[in-house]
Amino acid sequence: MSQIDIIMPNYNKAPYLENSIKSIIDQNFSDWNLYIIDDYSSDDSLQILKKYEKNPKINIIKLKKNKGPSFCRNLGIRLSNSFYIAFIDSDDYWTKNKLRDQINYMKKNNFHFTYTDFIPFFEIKGKKTYLKKTKIKNDFNLKSFCRNTSINTSTLIIKREILGHIKFKKLKKLEDYIFKCDILKKYKAIKLNETSAYYRILQEGRSGDKFQNIKYLWKLNKKYNKFNFYQNLLSLIFVSYNSFKKYGFK
Repeated sequence: MSQIDIIMPNYNKAPYLENSIKSIIDQNFSDWNLYIIDDYSSDDSLQILKKYEKNPKINIIKLKKNKGPSFCRNLGIRLSNSFYIAFIDSDDYWTKNKLRDQINYMKKNNFHFTYTDFIPFFEIKGKKTYLKKTKIKNDFNLKSFCRNTSINTSTLIIKREILGHIKFKKLKKLEDYIFKCDILKKYKAIKLNETSAYYRILQEGRSGDKFQNIKYLWKLNKKYNKFNFYQNLLSLIFVSYNSFKKYGFK
């Protein structure tokens, strides 16, 4: 049993996948297991994953049908038996101190749910352009998070025991937003004041259409967070504003 299990869903992210895996292998904290759930990729992902099949710390699960990121992450949670759980998207990558510093911070303070700052970037023809690192507030409850959804999934670490029956819902997108909301209904999220991840902005990604995301966010807030009209309106206004501050029009 490892201290922490890392869950990485992958679907057709072959150009970025190896960089993400190497950022875990290069951690200066060694007590981890990685679960890579390949969601029936049709690109070169499986060829890349073949390089890591003999690594005893890496577990590769190849789905025979495309199931979506919620299924992949939930499968990883079910397979996990560690004390902590972390998530990383297969096109993001970590700094080498991420696990050591964040786990020590959680142990020292008995925190259940932590996150860090991150650096957004985009890549055109192999050239990376890095935006300013985030300056996220120091803690979130449900109300504040729904107005500033700045906790990036690739930065969070959670005590596995607090999840209980909480899982990722099968949604078209923003499934990670509702997952975090469900945790924040019971537990506060606390920031470790470090930058632990690089977040890739993909124009073709599911989160690329900002207007559609706002419409969808309205529906999710109403259905799962039980927001009234006023609460929902404030959520959408503040989320849009904070997204623009972080990414501009990217």
